[in-house]
Amino acid sequence: MKTVLSGIRPTGRLHLGNYLGALRNFVKMQHEARCFFFIADYHSLTTHPDPASLHENIRNVLAEYLAAGLDPEVATIYVQSDLPQTAELSLLLSMHAYVGELERTASFKEKIRAQPENINIGLLSYPVLMAADILIHRADYVPVGKDQEQHLEMTRKYARRFNTLYGEEFFPEPQPYNFGEQLVKIPGLDGSGKMGKSEGNGIYLSDTDEAIRKKVMRAVTDSGPTKPDQPMAEPIANIFAIMKAVSPASTYDFFLSAYNRCEIRYGDMKKQLAEDMIALVAPIRARIEEIKADGAYLHRVAAEGAARAAASADVTMRRVREIMGIKPL
Repeated sequence: MKTVLSGIRPTGRLHLGNYLGALRNFVKMQHEARCFFFIADYHSLTTHPDPASLHENIRNVLAEYLAAGLDPEVATIYVQSDLPQTAELSLLLSMHAYVGELERTASFKEKIRAQPENINIGLLSYPVLMAADILIHRADYVPVGKDQEQHLEMTRKYARRFNTLYGEEFFPEPQPYNFGEQLVKIPGLDGSGKMGKSEGNGIYLSDTDEAIRKKVMRAVTDSGPTKPDQPMAEPIANIFAIMKAVSPASTYDFFLSAYNRCEIRYGDMKKQLAEDMIALVAPIRARIEEIKADGAYLHRVAAEGAARAAASADVTMRRVREIMGIKPL
């Protein structure tokens, strides 16, 4: 069985784009592969987050992913800092990571522009820690976005370099996991681009009914078509794309037909879209709140996930130490 690993950033809430896109595929994939999902709190430290906020974000993210369908009885779900073997492997890999190649990564250049007053070693060595996250479980596949493709290629480079230096094919070269046609991409409500936290154009799984209605009613529209079957402007195409993802097919067809006949009433369409979103989100939101209120359950999930992750990591680290000559006297 192939091993798949994915990191979860503890930086905010799940939105519909996450849920209808990659997360639904993760929920399916956890039954088809040996899956590890970890909350990347070490990585978030490069921006010096508030400790109280970081801890609360970890709880929120864990609760939201569990409510959205990740099953701790099937997949291994853990917090990165609960696995010290990752930090050890990162240290050992860094002995063969070179400053020049790290300084040339696009993410490092972007980060030092964004936070010139906080250019720390963690930013520079971010790809090494990411490689350790992946290689600690000897993962075969890693779902990555465009912004992480270079980091995955560096992970492959470090795996090859380790294998070559020590003359043993120990680490696999992880491949990007591409959902292809199965990956639904949800656009934002602001007329362009995808739904995302940084864009501020998302519907979150924790949003109240009223918050959802307000956001949807503010969605960008135009004055309407002036001739039958007129091509849609991007903001209108986005609204229809969201409706296709969350509403019954009959609802989508009704409003598409109205658009093509030049009889569309965007206000009615947005009201219906908001109610369909609420019908989708409300049960998940209730489950999130239920899980967050059960501290004992969250603790148990994290502890059991850490134990399973440690069992996998220990196998890797025992062999890495032996290969590198780190042995007890």
